[in-house]
Amino acid sequence: MDEEKDLVQRKKEAAERAKQLARERLAAKRAAEQAQPAAEQGRRPTNETNADAVPSPGPIKEAPRTEPPASAEDLASAKKRAAEEARAKAAELRRQREAAAMGAPSGDDLEAAKRKAAEEARARAAELRRQREAANDGAADEDLELAKKKAAAAAKAKAAATARAAAMAKQQGDASKDDELAKQKAAAAAKARAAAMAKQQGDVADDAAKQKAAAAARAKAKAADADGGTEQPSSPSPNDPLLEKCVRIIREHLGRDVLEDAYINRLAKDVPTLVVKKEAYYKVAELLKSHEQLRFDYLSELHGTDYKTHMEVYVHLYSYSNRQPVALKVKIERDNPEIDSLVPLWPGANWPECEAYDLLGIRFRGHPNLIRIFLGEQWVGHPLRKDYEPYDAEV
Repeated sequence: MDEEKDLVQRKKEAAERAKQLARERLAAKRAAEQAQPAAEQGRRPTNETNADAVPSPGPIKEAPRTEPPASAEDLASAKKRAAEEARAKAAELRRQREAAAMGAPSGDDLEAAKRKAAEEARARAAELRRQREAANDGAADEDLELAKKKAAAAAKAKAAATARAAAMAKQQGDASKDDELAKQKAAAAAKARAAAMAKQQGDVADDAAKQKAAAAARAKAKAADADGGTEQPSSPSPNDPLLEKCVRIIREHLGRDVLEDAYINRLAKDVPTLVVKKEAYYKVAELLKSHEQLRFDYLSELHGTDYKTHMEVYVHLYSYSNRQPVALKVKIERDNPEIDSLVPLWPGANWPECEAYDLLGIRFRGHPNLIRIFLGEQWVGHPLRKDYEPYDAEV
């Protein structure tokens, strides 16, 4: 840039010198032209041969001539020569400076060196940035691993503290746990005794009424047979046809000796009741469910009763298709209360049979899982038996 400025300055100076030189030459040329007429006039001869001649008017004064201005071509030539001289001087000066710099780089080389240095600086900065990012990533991984280790240690410490607390609570609660269990057993026993007493009272009253009604019905039937069968009951039950149909179908399929009794239970909404022998209990129940005219497909209730001399199992059945009920009763020995299970026919008999086993000790053959559902297997005795005595008198 400095060389270009020097070159321009030299060009201007050369142009000024060329103009000055042209002006000087023009002034010298004009002075020479003015001096030449005067010399010619001094060398001219005097006319003295003829006196009569007309006198000379004297020297003729010529008007001063104006020198023509320098032409444009001269000016351009002078400018051109000045420019060439300026360029020659500039080249010489540049050579001198290059020689003085002893091989110093030129402007293009300097620019290339600057660009190269800048690229190297950017490359170093990028490499440094990558190194820093790698170091940061490594530090982040180390921090994450450290955090995981800390969390694991905290979890282990918490688990250990929880285990210690649980062990202490267990040690403290072991003593009270037995007391609580004893209290629960005592409460369950008390509830069972209360339920047994209430059920016994109700069963006794219900059984007494049933026995009275059955005795009256049998008495009337005997009186009717004695009179030739002409006497009819005063108020026939709407379920008499159902009872007759059930008795007829059972006798047709299983024989006449499978039923011990059949009557209308006036105290239980005129439900037809069938009293069957123990050996035919399951077969009669199966017939009541599978016969097309009966189809008692729902077991609504099953319970047992202790009459001191024997036990009874009472089953309520219902037919949804015919909208009709029926009751099935069987008597079993008190010393060895055992009867077939109805769970294979009606799965709903599962829990009622377990209840009868728990409270009365009646065992049901073929039951899939006969267990005590209220008192537990360690309980001694069956609270709904009439001769039940608590194993622990204080409970």
